[in-house]
Amino acid sequence: MKTLVGIVGFRGYSGAELIRLLSAHPQVSPVSMEHRADAGDRPIPIGHGGPPRIASTPAAAAEAGVACVFLATPHEVSIDLAPGFLAAGIRVIDLSGAFRLRTPEVYTRWYKEPAIPANLLAEAVYGLPEFYRDQIQGAKFVSNPGCYPTAANLALRPLVRAGVLDLEAGIVCDAKSGVSGAGRKPSLKTHFCEVTENFSAYSILQHRHVPEVLQNSGLEESQFSFTAQLIPVHRGILETIYVRLNQEADLAAIYADAYANEPFVRRYAPGQVPDLQAVTHTNFCDLGVVQQGRRAVIVAAEDNLIKGAAGQAVQNLNLMFGWAETDGLR
Repeated sequence: MKTLVGIVGFRGYSGAELIRLLSAHPQVSPVSMEHRADAGDRPIPIGHGGPPRIASTPAAAAEAGVACVFLATPHEVSIDLAPGFLAAGIRVIDLSGAFRLRTPEVYTRWYKEPAIPANLLAEAVYGLPEFYRDQIQGAKFVSNPGCYPTAANLALRPLVRAGVLDLEAGIVCDAKSGVSGAGRKPSLKTHFCEVTENFSAYSILQHRHVPEVLQNSGLEESQFSFTAQLIPVHRGILETIYVRLNQEADLAAIYADAYANEPFVRRYAPGQVPDLQAVTHTNFCDLGVVQQGRRAVIVAAEDNLIKGAAGQAVQNLNLMFGWAETDGLR
């Protein structure tokens, strides 16, 4: 029999991707979990109602036999729901930013919200499989990484660990994302007429994903300048990262050593870089690098809704339950 997994927030962009991926997963059957009484549905074809639906409560999940719940919800909703599911013995994969940071003080500074109990932050495993696979395997509670930090950490951590970056010169990450990264809830900023034929920067040096990059790459805040930019496409993230080296080094060789056996990190030949079309609708993060002396530009690309959200969450699910890491993904 297949394992039942629940999705709270299934109407959102990441939640809808979870339904799509899990519906074709060889090991699981998805269950939609209602958490908003006022939420409306799009019309559906006759005879194609989608997964069964239950309430988003621990009691309903336990009665249905749900083994794991995905929270594709805003961070304040995840904070409210996660403890109850965990207390009921149901595993949780949270796609919000609620549990990604290691201390309440850092969370409060960047999210401008009251501190989260330290025990919950300590319990959550940061779900970037390429770095924390051993901790994710068998975990009860996984905090899925942010979309921007996934690409930035995969690009930067191997180079920081190799000791080849001139950190005093600073690192500049110029990150561009499709509009779906803002979620489905409408706002003036993401209104069609505001986005189309436009290109805008936001949260300069203050984006709440910055501490995730620092926490997992080994960088200090003074060494890392991050700018998020909104581009008029539906999906995808492309990060152009500018670094200086403190020694002669072959960055492509460092990536080859770090990611030779990783199923969802693809590398390009030296001097070649990815674009968005290479990664959309896939769970890949693609890395390319161009070097000129001790200057280097790294380009990292991913689908913000897949490797940056739902796909990585499924990757974590597979590790938590001991299935093939690539099940249900490509």
